[in-house]
Amino acid sequence: MTKPNTKWVTLILSLCLMLVAAGCSGGGSGSAGGSQEGDKTTVTFMHLWPEGVSAGQNKIVNQIIEEYQNEHPNVTIKTEVLDNEQYKNKLKVLSASNELPDVGVTWAAGFMTPYVEGGLFTPIDDLLQGELKDKFVEGTTEAFAIDGKTYGLPLEFNITPVFYNKAIFEQYGLEIPQTYEELKQIISTLTSNGVAPIALGNKDRWTGSLIYMFLAERFAGQEALASAINGKGSFADEGLMKAATEVQSLVDSNAFIKGFNGLSNEEAKSEFLNGKAAMYVMSTWELPNFTTNEDIPQEFRDSVGFFKFPEAEGGKGDINSWVGGPGVGLFVSEDSKVKDEAKKFTEYFVSKWGEQSVTGAGVIPATKVDTASLTLPQLYIDLFNEMNQATSITLYADVQMQANAAETHLNQIQALFGKAITPETFAAEHDKVLSGSK
Repeated sequence: MTKPNTKWVTLILSLCLMLVAAGCSGGGSGSAGGSQEGDKTTVTFMHLWPEGVSAGQNKIVNQIIEEYQNEHPNVTIKTEVLDNEQYKNKLKVLSASNELPDVGVTWAAGFMTPYVEGGLFTPIDDLLQGELKDKFVEGTTEAFAIDGKTYGLPLEFNITPVFYNKAIFEQYGLEIPQTYEELKQIISTLTSNGVAPIALGNKDRWTGSLIYMFLAERFAGQEALASAINGKGSFADEGLMKAATEVQSLVDSNAFIKGFNGLSNEEAKSEFLNGKAAMYVMSTWELPNFTTNEDIPQEFRDSVGFFKFPEAEGGKGDINSWVGGPGVGLFVSEDSKVKDEAKKFTEYFVSKWGEQSVTGAGVIPATKVDTASLTLPQLYIDLFNEMNQATSITLYADVQMQANAAETHLNQIQALFGKAITPETFAAEHDKVLSGSK
């Protein structure tokens, strides 16, 4: 597991000191590996940036693929594009039948551990010695390393703010909350006026985990949260129990959109994008939708602001502590029949992604980019500047945990938000599955 938060502080400081920011050729239904026929090579690539909801990233992916094929006329990149949850499910199915794409998207740490242990991802340390040598922000590639070998090349770095609709806040005379109590007052004002306070699609479960983790950090402190996650501490810690209790208090106060536990993140996000919810707790991979995505009305994009999850009175947390970390990265399949070409495409893709993802999508990349000469949206600049004040970054809980523990965590999160379990049961189930980490 990956847990040393001092590394994330170093990563943040490195980001600021080094002034970094940060055409699909077919949509076939099959994701099995590519092929070599004479001098013609087909490389399969499966990713999670569909048109519409990820318009900026999708456009960049298409451009990079087109450029690569133009420069390598004997190579065809065959793609399959799925949304986030469909992608995760498809990856599991393909791994079970040993039919992974040649190149695909993965998350770091605990998420990719079973794929690495199953011999499904190939080490790609050699790519860090070529064109990409010294191109990554310190600390990002380490999150994709297991037992001294690197199995993924990171594309993004993310932190998680509370995005909010400035027009709705202005309509009801609301100001950015400085304390958790003030946030609850905002929720009360919104609900009394028939406005959904927070867009949450907890069918996907990790979305609720973001909110729980902030409550846990603010009440119990970063060290207690990290200790519980790595199995050395306990989720029965007083501050962590308070966080679980507050989750259900928020549910009782109608803090989330109606039916939130049965809605996907995409469905909940639509409520925020359509101005039907005032706030949305989500990582900065959504920045493109609030800055550069022209499919979303400019009036709405101009109305999106953000604030840090507020401090809790009497809590041990720090308002400058964030939930986040390196985002997705690319892997190469161990059993790819065109592994050399797959590695070449991966190296090319990552090298091209950096600046293009900043200017074309408003993504904060994991590679170093000199932003001095770039014109960037103010929302992007403001969030980037927040990194300068970060005291710690806690990696997403389900990414930190091994697969079985992560599944327990996510199921317990959904049950907690659904009031199907008590905070005591929530703590006990976590401690039971994580006890093997002690």
